[in-house]
Amino acid sequence: MDKGDNYEVKNIKLSEQGMMNIEIAESNMGALMKIKERFEKEKPLKGIRVGMALHITKETAVLVKVLRSGGAEIAITGCNPLSTQDDVAAALAQEDKSVKVWGYKGENDEDYYRYLKNVIEFKTHITIDDGCDLVSEIHKNYPDMIKDIIAGCEETTTGIIRLKAMEKDNALKYPIIAVNDNDTKHLVDNYYGTGQSTVDGIIRATNVLFAGKTVVVIGYGSCGKGFALRAKGLGANVIVTEVRNFRALQAAYDGFKVMKMEEACKIGDIFCTLTGNKHVIRTEHMKKMKDGAILANSGHFDIEIDVKGLKDIAKSERRVRPFLDEYIIDGKKIFLCGEGRLVNLAAAEGHPSEVMSTSFCGQALAVEYAVKNKGKLQNKVILLPEEIDDKISKLQLEAMGIQIDKLTSEQEKYLSSWEEGT
Repeated sequence: MDKGDNYEVKNIKLSEQGMMNIEIAESNMGALMKIKERFEKEKPLKGIRVGMALHITKETAVLVKVLRSGGAEIAITGCNPLSTQDDVAAALAQEDKSVKVWGYKGENDEDYYRYLKNVIEFKTHITIDDGCDLVSEIHKNYPDMIKDIIAGCEETTTGIIRLKAMEKDNALKYPIIAVNDNDTKHLVDNYYGTGQSTVDGIIRATNVLFAGKTVVVIGYGSCGKGFALRAKGLGANVIVTEVRNFRALQAAYDGFKVMKMEEACKIGDIFCTLTGNKHVIRTEHMKKMKDGAILANSGHFDIEIDVKGLKDIAKSERRVRPFLDEYIIDGKKIFLCGEGRLVNLAAAEGHPSEVMSTSFCGQALAVEYAVKNKGKLQNKVILLPEEIDDKISKLQLEAMGIQIDKLTSEQEKYLSSWEEGT
């Protein structure tokens, strides 16, 4: 490990490669660059300390630079032990000495929570979280700091689930903006981003051919829909398992087989969990799987697959590729990708930069919105105003060189009236 006054990273000498990767990401994040230009002029975040627990990727580094351009001071750590890109962490530490960064790929639990503590002790005014670990740690162990926190921003579905549970229990003590629930995040990032990057992670871990395989998609929310579509596009036969009636109905109407996991586990070749829930693949399922079955998780935490249970029932375990472990159960081989952690970041690079551009437009504008509305927001999980989300879509269309129609005055009048009918 390399350490400095403001950083702890795996290898600071990787910074040059990290800077080049960040540069490439910037070139594909035109919408976010438009916000950066405005922030540089207006400095809406001057004097604001932002504490971040996000995946330390090249795209996240661009968000850090955008917030810095708006005048914010930044401290950042990872939000998952396997998702940090070490070259990017090194670049953040080197490029702007005022940015505090702690993280490396393969963190142990002790370092993971020590780094969260470092971010919290930065005395942040705004939290940006992916999974709610930062918010949870503050509420459980640093309640005295909450009075100085303006608001937080949450990036992912799993975090929103936890935050809404906190709100229900009256445990949430400062406002959280659900950036995850922006259309430009929930539908673009989760659907298009997770769909592509999950396939990417499984292929990098295994080099498996999807064509002709039976792929079992556990959970048919936005992430599950995206992955199912990409798996189908690669020639796989897709089965969906669900617990919600409407989502199961959607999957059936989308042309996928829908069945219980107790049946799907017998015929699947590749299994991927995308639920935000716990133990949706259990040992009773694993024991019924075919020889050579591949397990992957694309939810935020490593609890969707019962990895501990898998280890308990396995006769042997060995690492056969950098992000692929082989388990022997009753003479059969079961393969686990990325230790059961989110496969798109554990074994690959996460979402494409274009996707993260819209997601991080949401983060940047949410921070600005929180600062402008300091003291006016309730201690709840709240949405950004619709017009801000619409502005993000407009910025991305402009970045893509796409123009759309406008309503005529006659059309606007018709849509706002009731008199004219048949």
